[in-house]
Amino acid sequence: MPVNPSPSFAPNKVRDRWTPSTVPTSTSGGEPAQAAGPLPTGNREVKIRIAGMNFYYGTIQALFNINLAVPANQVTSFIGPSGCGKSTLLRCLNRLNDLIEGTRVEGRVELDGLSLYDPQVDVTDLRKRVGMVFQKSNPFPKSIYDNVAYGPRMQGVREKEALDRLTEESLQGAGLWDEVKDRLHQSATGLSGGQQQRLCIARALAVQPEVILMDEPCSALDPIATGRIEELIFSLKTRYTVVIVTHNMQQAARVSDRCGFFLMGELVEYGDTQTIFTNPRDQRTEDYITGRFG
Repeated sequence: MPVNPSPSFAPNKVRDRWTPSTVPTSTSGGEPAQAAGPLPTGNREVKIRIAGMNFYYGTIQALFNINLAVPANQVTSFIGPSGCGKSTLLRCLNRLNDLIEGTRVEGRVELDGLSLYDPQVDVTDLRKRVGMVFQKSNPFPKSIYDNVAYGPRMQGVREKEALDRLTEESLQGAGLWDEVKDRLHQSATGLSGGQQQRLCIARALAVQPEVILMDEPCSALDPIATGRIEELIFSLKTRYTVVIVTHNMQQAARVSDRCGFFLMGELVEYGDTQTIFTNPRDQRTEDYITGRFG
């Protein structure tokens, strides 16, 4: 869908339009989509709700009737073999797929009850609320300080004191402050791979998002750096909702509260991570987790 740069993202207007008990309709005008179901864990607030979602690259359908609810302040992981649609779904949550010509979404994708694909949504504002950390660390060829301060500056923050505070808080949040506080004005490209990835997480935190999306954030890291990132992911859920895509099933088991298994564009099973890994309902989930394929 084309990016609509107009009015501001306004979550306070949401719940008048749709509540979780209402069956959403397809954005393409087709049959009503299935409801996304009950709250995933007790009374925990749902941060992201997806109902009856289909996604297309041109004429090729990549996701089929996805229904799930992501609870606030938990880590949710998406697992499955390559090409199963998990990264595509992740990129739908902050509309990065809009940048690919010919893509199309049907169904309902909501943040705090507001449809992300509503024509009134300002995509720039949406991406401030839903940050992204990519598979390969991508620090800017600038100083460590300027990498973290880049987002706040783009939002109009100019006061040095405010930028200093945001930079320190973000680096502390990413578990990197003690390692770089004495070299903030040195190039970020001089950091190790694991430090660069944590810097990218700090850069995402600096714009004060509510949700952090992570697409294979440890795939290029050694075991020690991976352990640091996993500890960080686990700690971030006290302040943020985290959604992570990973090929590493052990990583999903270690860091996530809820887990979804994808296969050929279908969400096969979604639920409590411990249940998914110890007592899956679907034979395909069990076959994947036990290594019979994938």
